[in-house]
Amino acid sequence: MEIIINLMGGLALFLYGMNLMGDGLQKSAGSKLKKIIEMLTSNLIMGVLVGALVTAVIQSSSATTVMVVGFVNAGIMTLTQAVGVIMGANIGTTITAQIVSLDLAGMAPLALGIGMILYLFANKPKQKHLSEILIGFGLLFTGMDFMKVAVEPLAEFKGFTDLLLTFGKFPILGLLLGFGITAIVQSSSASMGMLVALASQGIIPLSAALPILYGQNIGTCVTSLISSVGANKNARRAAMMHLVFNVLGTAIFLIFLSKPVVSIVTAMDPGNVARQLANTHTLFNIVSVIALLPFTKFIIKIAIKLVPDKKTDEDEETKTIKYIDDRMIETPTIALANIIKETLRMGEKAKDSLNLAMQGLIEKSPKKLEKSFKREKLLNELQKIILSYLLKLSKASLDENSRESVDILFNTVNDIERVGDHSENIAELAELAIESDVSFSEEGKIELTEMYNKVVSTYTYCLEAMRTSDVDLACKVIKMEEQVNMMEKSCRANHMYRLNNNICSIDKGVIYLDVIMNLERISDHAVNIAQQVIASETGNN
Repeated sequence: MEIIINLMGGLALFLYGMNLMGDGLQKSAGSKLKKIIEMLTSNLIMGVLVGALVTAVIQSSSATTVMVVGFVNAGIMTLTQAVGVIMGANIGTTITAQIVSLDLAGMAPLALGIGMILYLFANKPKQKHLSEILIGFGLLFTGMDFMKVAVEPLAEFKGFTDLLLTFGKFPILGLLLGFGITAIVQSSSASMGMLVALASQGIIPLSAALPILYGQNIGTCVTSLISSVGANKNARRAAMMHLVFNVLGTAIFLIFLSKPVVSIVTAMDPGNVARQLANTHTLFNIVSVIALLPFTKFIIKIAIKLVPDKKTDEDEETKTIKYIDDRMIETPTIALANIIKETLRMGEKAKDSLNLAMQGLIEKSPKKLEKSFKREKLLNELQKIILSYLLKLSKASLDENSRESVDILFNTVNDIERVGDHSENIAELAELAIESDVSFSEEGKIELTEMYNKVVSTYTYCLEAMRTSDVDLACKVIKMEEQVNMMEKSCRANHMYRLNNNICSIDKGVIYLDVIMNLERISDHAVNIAQQVIASETGNN
């Protein structure tokens, strides 16, 4: 019982250290991680490199594959792109195995000490991130040392060592054990750590450890399979591709490459089973990728067969959201980049609503007004979903700049929704104008159209400033809004002149004044968004 308690305690420290180190690395990478993801193309080699780099940063192949499932579910990654990233993730995760196989326990107190001093006295975010990496590194190896000490007494139990030896004679049992442990702890790195702890104490030979190692590679697929539950068919297929790839890789090694690999890793480190295991893990994943890369289309076809089309599957076109998925919160930096895309998409929907409302007013088109109302309903749904997602993201591990960006996005989303509300007001005024058979004078139409065009330009520029993080463009929006204010005063004065000279009726006048008021309010919200861009960029520099 004491062995189990000590082993679990060591495993908990190991997992916490790995997560803390991964968070620190991810925060340090920051915008670089977003750039890595933007490198994604249909080029398989590039996908493999992206998967390996991202996994090396976040220290978890499971997190990478879960993120891939999220991307596919959101419709922003194809299965061809996904299979490359999944293969790369398997290579990236070998870095953790290589690190834990090294005897660096003596460095753990030093890393913890330096990390704690940095954490307590650092003023700059980069220093804080470095402190998290060092503390995580120290805890990881402290946990590893705990596990080694915990399993040491097992060497004296002949029954236990004999049981482990049977895995070398019956590889299927070893596969099942490795699969089971990894499926339970939800981390191939953690189960690999336990295996290395046993190997480093001379309790398990390489021949018995290899089937367990291969089983761990299949077990790590459980996390992505669970995450795909409730997702669309392509997301489920992405998770299935991960399983198919790892099963095929395991089959290749067990049947054809087991003896050659044992010879190579034994020659590299003759007396160190822990290093032999880590090198086998690396070779397994690299060779599997090289061997199966030409057969990616075949892997995709198997996944499609295993997850066939169903009539109940949601049509991509009917989806309310496009760029966000809860699975992406596993990698907050990337989740933030995608919530910005979704917010911009919402902004474009609000512009569509405004355009349709104004066209419906000027052209007296009920169909366009109906479309405008539908856009407004969609905007309300998007607002709820995006704000809910931002709330979840705000609880994730973010650096200070990213957290500030999340706070600003709350305001931006509300401003965009208010643009939709004012568009709806204009559409309702247009309905009233059609019902009352109200027509504006030619002069009034020209003024209204000019002001509308200026407002649309102002709003378009504020979205572009947000998309490109362009402070100069944001400043231009503020100047344009001043012009809108002048136009609103001019329209109001000209309209009063027409009323006083009986060129325009009171009924027309009320609708006209309400329309220009709503247009002016839209430009106010455009300025709010522009100011938030300025605040975000000046705060991050």
